[in-house]
Amino acid sequence: MGFDIKRVYEAPSDDDGLRVLVDRLWPRGLSKADAHVDRWIKEVAPSSDLRTWFGHDPARFDEFARRYREELRESAELAELAALADDGRQVTLLYGARDEQHNQAVVLRDVVAAYREVEGSGSGA
Repeated sequence: MGFDIKRVYEAPSDDDGLRVLVDRLWPRGLSKADAHVDRWIKEVAPSSDLRTWFGHDPARFDEFARRYREELRESAELAELAALADDGRQVTLLYGARDEQHNQAVVLRDVVAAYREVEGSGSGA
């Protein structure tokens, strides 16, 4: 078990495990009941300045990812997020962006996986 990513607008499934929204803003047009979000950790989302600079422009994604990884180094919530899968539970990181390849959840999933390896918590239960 580990971390997966999924658009928050997609229907939830039993395979999702714990559903964690990792956007700073609540997704437009989606009620909390329809989102089926178990946790909302907005502090691990990119800063408003970085999100605005990126503007979901795929040409800026590599630089966005580099800057976002720098921001995550300062995030106390990264350990909290990584620990959610320590008991072997599946965790699905939810995001609202339309682009499934160029968004913060793609970067965050990789950062959390690396963090868990370094911290020795990547073995699960």
